[in-house]
Amino acid sequence: MDAANLLADADRCVKCGLCLPHCPTYRLSRNEAESPRGRIALAQGLVGGQLQASATLAAHIDSCLSCRACEAVCPAKVPYGRIADATRALLVTPRRSRATRLLAALLDCAPARALLRTGLWLLQSLLGAPSGSPRLPRWLRYRPAPQRLRAVPAPASGKVGLLVGCVGDVLERSVLADALRVLESLGIEAAVPPSQGCCGALNQHAGLAAEAKRQAARNALAFAGCETVLALASGCGASLRDLGAADDEAPALSPKVRDLCGFLADRLDASPIPLRPLPLRVAIHSACTQSNVFAAGGAIRRLLAQIPQLELLDLASDSGCCGAAGTGFLSAPDQADRLLAPKLDAAAALKPQLIVSANIGCALHLAAGLRGRGLEVEVLHPLSLLARALAPAAPR
Repeated sequence: MDAANLLADADRCVKCGLCLPHCPTYRLSRNEAESPRGRIALAQGLVGGQLQASATLAAHIDSCLSCRACEAVCPAKVPYGRIADATRALLVTPRRSRATRLLAALLDCAPARALLRTGLWLLQSLLGAPSGSPRLPRWLRYRPAPQRLRAVPAPASGKVGLLVGCVGDVLERSVLADALRVLESLGIEAAVPPSQGCCGALNQHAGLAAEAKRQAARNALAFAGCETVLALASGCGASLRDLGAADDEAPALSPKVRDLCGFLADRLDASPIPLRPLPLRVAIHSACTQSNVFAAGGAIRRLLAQIPQLELLDLASDSGCCGAAGTGFLSAPDQADRLLAPKLDAAAALKPQLIVSANIGCALHLAAGLRGRGLEVEVLHPLSLLARALAPAAPR
């Protein structure tokens, strides 16, 4: 985005402040520079030449979680996420972007992801179940529960396309298998195109616009034959929607992208399938991207309400962002932990047997926090819980 377009977006903000109570970083700090209107003012000053790029200015922009809660309540419909990403692009330097470029390149490479899956499996085999011990390095506390190292048969063509995501390809292979099983039970022909790649979120939110656009164009071509595109992680889906405009290199992807849980809830409402009772107490965590980008905060409840005997609870939905924020739970751990605390307090009070979340970063952050508190609660993708409730297939 050029400076003129950035200013045009920013000038839509009238600084009314209605976003302030909904901004997680402002709620923590009470600092205007940590609020949406404050960051927009910083962007205007930077583009207009009244402010110079500095470490302090960059820190305020970078601390934004891209939760988009401000957009959901803004009466002027200010595209804050677009403004924040464009401002980050103005602040990009080789020193600030080196780690992001390296991580993005690693996750965007299929052979590298396969090596990471194998390494994770070996690590789990050696260390056993993840622990919340504070003596462990933080990244080890974010290991997912052990999974079988297996290939997932995935068709390459179909009317509905599934984006696995780069992190999902490493950590959520079982969710892909569950999603394909659920879609098949609904009679939906699903595809997992092998040419798909990272959604571009990591580069997008680091201000690396050219790299993010390249990844978006590749996915647009990969899913060109699909009528609907669903992402296993709501954060990936949000990036597909944001980045998937048509250009000279690729067809439009944005109009095809739907929230996975909302799409399946609609299909189950129209054509119910047999589901066996699961007498479980389940807390729902709605990821920010699901609630604020797709306006589908109630989608998980609608989807899982189809399962008999399931008791559904909200996991402190009024507390806002859990702090995961892409890689934010690793780059700003203190802030992430403070934002997660209300969710953990709610889990301790509600005593659910399961917590469901449709975004992998949120799920990892929640699981590590629960372990740190000594709370033995499984964190699961909603589709994995739905797959558990599927009636056994009739013998052929």
